[in-house]
Amino acid sequence: MGVFDFLKKKEGIVLGAPVGGKAVDITKVPDPTFSDGLMGKGVAIEPSEGVLRAPIDAKIDLMFDTGHAVNLITDSGLEILIHVGLETISLKGEGFTVLKQTGDSVKKGDELIKFDLDFLKSKGFETITPMVICNSDDFKDVKVFTSESVKAGDKVLEVIK
Repeated sequence: MGVFDFLKKKEGIVLGAPVGGKAVDITKVPDPTFSDGLMGKGVAIEPSEGVLRAPIDAKIDLMFDTGHAVNLITDSGLEILIHVGLETISLKGEGFTVLKQTGDSVKKGDELIKFDLDFLKSKGFETITPMVICNSDDFKDVKVFTSESVKAGDKVLEVIK
């Protein structure tokens, strides 16, 4: 054991993109609830497709009936909120199809919600989709990986215990 062994990189908990598109820093979300970190640290995706997938193996803590958002909890204790677009709750489920329910266990990549991207845009809604770690203060660090183009499942967050 060397003196600097503590500097060796420890593998964190990796979360994939919940939807394909462009991964951007959470500060780019035009809503201070997300951009100011009030909900926790995270990333946002400007979606290019209308299927929201599980970013990690987890249990659905709350699937909103409206399909606009979902809360997940992992075995490692991560509390994850994924919110499809901004202010989309006001659509009362129009344009959304819920595929899983509260209490369901899901695997990374499982389809959770389908949403009509063109419909949301036609109604004037911002489609940027934040994914935040609601209990990020319980962890040492949350690293964000942004990219011009991500596919669902590509690494966008790494949470360090």
